[in-house]
Amino acid sequence: MTHKRSRLQIYIDTLRVINNGVQKPTHIMYKCNLSWVPLKEVLESLMAQGLIVKGDLKQRKIYEITERGKDVLRYFDKAKELIAPGPASEFKL
Repeated sequence: MTHKRSRLQIYIDTLRVINNGVQKPTHIMYKCNLSWVPLKEVLESLMAQGLIVKGDLKQRKIYEITERGKDVLRYFDKAKELIAPGPASEFKL
């Protein structure tokens, strides 16, 4: 059974992929499992929020994460860590 990702999950996945060094739009698209139109919307939104920047490399578009984007990833990683269930021994009654 598959579930549909929320918009927040898609944004975080996109930031994480770019943070891991994937910069070209088509590579980001494949790594994030998105089609072209939704990816463009996500990239534009992330740029508008100052989380990524668009640059040029040999007449090609590339995307890089900003320090603010890295802060967002750290924030969500910390939140995930805080709400993740602990070892089974903690849940004994």
